Amino acid sequence: MEAFSSSKSEFMVVYGRCSVGKTYLVGEVFNYNFAFEYTSTSHTPLKSQLKEFKYSLEKNGFKAGKIVDWIDAFHALQRKLEDMREGRKVLFIDEIQWLDTPRSGFIPALEHFWNGWAVHRKDILLIVCGSSTSWIINELVQNYGGLHNRITYQIRLEPFTLHECELMAQYSDLQYPRYQLLEAYMILGGVPFYWSLMKKGLSLAQNIDNLFFSSTGQLRNEFNSLYASLFKNADPYINIVMILGQKKVGMTMEEITKEGGIAYNGNLTRILSDLEYCGFIRKYNSLGYKKKEAIYQLIDNFTLFYFKYMQENSRNDENFWSQNIDSPLHNAWTGLAFERVCLQHTKQIKKALGIAGVESAEYSWISKRNKRKEDGERGVQIDLLIDRKDQVINMCEMKYSREKYEIDDEYAKKLIHKKEVFIKESGTTSAVHTTMVTVYGIKHNINSGIVQKEITAEDLFAE
Repeated sequence: MEAFSSSKSEFMVVYGRCSVGKTYLVGEVFNYNFAFEYTSTSHTPLKSQLKEFKYSLEKNGFKAGKIVDWIDAFHALQRKLEDMREGRKVLFIDEIQWLDTPRSGFIPALEHFWNGWAVHRKDILLIVCGSSTSWIINELVQNYGGLHNRITYQIRLEPFTLHECELMAQYSDLQYPRYQLLEAYMILGGVPFYWSLMKKGLSLAQNIDNLFFSSTGQLRNEFNSLYASLFKNADPYINIVMILGQKKVGMTMEEITKEGGIAYNGNLTRILSDLEYCGFIRKYNSLGYKKKEAIYQLIDNFTLFYFKYMQENSRNDENFWSQNIDSPLHNAWTGLAFERVCLQHTKQIKKALGIAGVESAEYSWISKRNKRKEDGERGVQIDLLIDRKDQVINMCEMKYSREKYEIDDEYAKKLIHKKEVFIKESGTTSAVHTTMVTVYGIKHNINSGIVQKEITAEDLFAE
């Protein structure tokens, strides 16, 4: 690794959502051989954090002495490192955001440790890891105080793609066809830890029931635990995602405030920014809309599954998933969840279109008639537009079906209408290509000729 081989001290941050594999990655790269390692815990008082920090120093035989604050703690760490023999010294602090408790003085102490000592040496590699992406960005990466421009390496660990989850499923010997891997991804997203919990020899339905709906299911209470592990006060964040979960295409800030009775202020902006950093929502601007009309859309697979299924399981049915397959509730969820998977794999869609190297912007689009609720001509919404630099726009329609999707006369008219309204309202001069993204492709009939390009689930599994 470049940072390890460097001739100067380096400060690295590794961040990404919970359970995405950050700790595992750092541990495996360095074979769990650290000069110092410390893992913080959530919602823990300062005194307890300092005590654990001291224990981490002493477990390797170093007598830390009295530690009453973070200045003392980092001085003790400094003395330990000075007593070690020559060579690269790798320090690993995991879930660092929980050390920054109110009035703890953690950030100034970290600044003093790095600027006053570590940066003047050539043998320190400090790696800090955090699940609260927003905290990492705001307090470290975009720090305008003593740590400004001190971060020398950043690794943002993203959730797995369908391709990577398929490799993990093969490693775990799950033996699911791609159709079922796609449904698993619609539930679990690309979170490696969630995938690691599935047991071989069980059907996908059995695994989902066991994980989510069994009284001892390991993910049964994951929703609240997930948000609590990321945000010090999780309730406002959960409230926002619940509001966004009501409208699949997303909402503007103004719509969020009206729907939830929330003040339109800097606090709302911060919450939305934090949720975006952590990968729960995406923010996009549609063609023809002003910047202040940016739309925030819930895109986290697990959260969507929770809203559609776990909240509805009022009877605590341990076989809820199995018994609701092919129900209206299930069918409504699969359509929405498949759209989210497609939005998370626009890179693979572009590759299938043969435009992997073409610069583009991807967004959803809502007819302004939808917003004004005008009578007469129907407004439309488009879930994915790929606006390409080569003067082509792919108007993508995502349809989930367990067989080839058939475009009937009514849907053909709808597609033609969507295209006409988009061209008229957006004023685009680019060519607009109707593009179908389905599981198994479209059934060729008299209407299929209106589609310029087909994308299937097989394409979404590409690297």
